[in-house]
Amino acid sequence: MTAADPSGSNEQRAQLESLYAAMAPKGLLPLWESLHSLVLAEPASPSRPWRWRYAEVRDLLLRAGDIISAEQAERRVLIMENPGLPGLSAITPSLYAGLQLILPGEIAPCHRHTQNALRFVMEGSGAFTALDGEKAIMQPFDLVLTPAGQWHDHGNETSEPMIWLDGLDIPTVRLFDASFAERLGAVAHPQTVPPGDTLARYGRNLRPMKGTAADRRPAARPLFHYRHADWRPSLEAMARTADIDPHFGHALEFLNPADGGSILSTISAHVRLLPAGFESRRRQATDGTVFVVVEGEGTLLLGDDEIKLEPRDVVVVPSWVAHRFQARTQMILFGYSDKAAQTKLDLYRECNH
Repeated sequence: MTAADPSGSNEQRAQLESLYAAMAPKGLLPLWESLHSLVLAEPASPSRPWRWRYAEVRDLLLRAGDIISAEQAERRVLIMENPGLPGLSAITPSLYAGLQLILPGEIAPCHRHTQNALRFVMEGSGAFTALDGEKAIMQPFDLVLTPAGQWHDHGNETSEPMIWLDGLDIPTVRLFDASFAERLGAVAHPQTVPPGDTLARYGRNLRPMKGTAADRRPAARPLFHYRHADWRPSLEAMARTADIDPHFGHALEFLNPADGGSILSTISAHVRLLPAGFESRRRQATDGTVFVVVEGEGTLLLGDDEIKLEPRDVVVVPSWVAHRFQARTQMILFGYSDKAAQTKLDLYRECNH
């Protein structure tokens, strides 16, 4: 009996087993035995919905800070590995997440790599991420990008610990066997321009004239710092005047000013405001999404399951898992996903109920 022909005879089965035994040493497999599990009727992600309590992860991260330095570790990070993806250092099949700690006086050494990365600040004020020698001074709930191939280091010249969420496309790059990485050879990149220079040139819906000496950032991805001080007032202003979307609440997507597209070639990111008492309608989407609770309390509803959410908790909703949010108080959510990559590959689908 085969998957393709459930009425097959015992004799046929014996013949097939003999055929498979002859095929195996030659690196061959019969598609008819596995087609049903390779071409699915709809997504069935191995990743699981999961919540990481910020207070619990923070305690363990600070313990790590007492044992290993940022320079020793290169990046002192606790990986948020999805329980459904053991051994893969992945939060979804295509994305990575981890919490990184930089203690006062430390520098995480300068390197660059094929992987795209975002940093969403969870705690602390005044440390920096430097991109190609320009420092972005980080404040709580700022979003900072380190796009593929750009030199970056992190440092903390303040008196308090600095913690942020790292989101990378490590599993995606691994899928394509396309990973490259370099170390600069110096702990920090030499300063090239004053902090905030890129925001001044590219962050106000303006840019230096193309071809002039002032147009110094990569043309495809010039902006790398999206400040909470900018996005939060915009989100609140929209919430005061716009009709609320029944599935998203009030939502704004972070954009690349060069083309109006996603912030990174493989990763999209957005923020949502859910008013107190709001319950979103059920939706499904193929992009598994990692959420951070910026503020407020509420519940993530997944069928009969409920996940309670508190400030700075991190929660993942895998691909095609139907879900709703309930806001007990006003909630602000940050989310990132692989929607950018899926859209380019004509894979993205959503279903709003």
